Amino acid sequence: MKIMCLNGWGGTLHEHLIPYVYDTSPDILCLQEVVHTPTSHKDWLTYRDGDHILSQRANFFHDVSEALPDHVATFCPAAQGVLWDGEQEIPSQWGLATFTRKSFPIIGQIQGFVHKSFETKGYGEHPRSRSAHAIRVFDFEKDSPVSIVHMHGLRDLNGKMDTPERVAQAHRLLALAQAVMEENDPLVVCGDFNVEPDSETFDVLKKLELTDLVTSREFTDTRTSHYQKPGRFADYMLVNPSVEVISFQVVEQPEVSDHRPLILEI
Repeated sequence: MKIMCLNGWGGTLHEHLIPYVYDTSPDILCLQEVVHTPTSHKDWLTYRDGDHILSQRANFFHDVSEALPDHVATFCPAAQGVLWDGEQEIPSQWGLATFTRKSFPIIGQIQGFVHKSFETKGYGEHPRSRSAHAIRVFDFEKDSPVSIVHMHGLRDLNGKMDTPERVAQAHRLLALAQAVMEENDPLVVCGDFNVEPDSETFDVLKKLELTDLVTSREFTDTRTSHYQKPGRFADYMLVNPSVEVISFQVVEQPEVSDHRPLILEI
């Protein structure tokens, strides 16, 4: 089973990301920063937050779904806000998505929030709502269930340091994992956590005997050249002792986002 975790940056590098996802064809794709705009057929819309202006692929969720036609696509919105078509406001949803190859039946799943709740009147004040998705699938080749959980950790404008909100977020993520998995399940927990490697988040997750593959295998950067700020850690992939790791990589090339894809084979 091949599992990919990626923050898709709202499809900003769509022309690189879509062919990469198609060619790589992971069995499970855990994708964060996903845009879903059901009322628009535009290819691109604009996100505005003060001085921060960014082109967004208006129907990024649909784009990725088309690239993975043999997968079940699940979108987990965190908020409905506004994107812009020139000076026209377009309601648009933002969150994360999971794409599961149809040959791996989903036998359990939980969708929930690790910070705040669903925002209906805009994306909200920072730190904004954050969702998570937990699935339990059956791997017929290994005759075993596998539990996979991913989240997009909250963004604090002051940085990636630990805060009470981030500690609470870690406990909510832990609870989602505990709720979806059963005893002895191989468990994978991943996502753009938006924390540093020494975060208390990882102490909380140790309750499930989870070990991070990014830092334990001495990778030092999960960002691409499109991210110019200091602090090169954001994305993590953790496994429990029941996971038999065949390979793990933090992909430097091609650059398909401002985050690097994490790819785990088990």
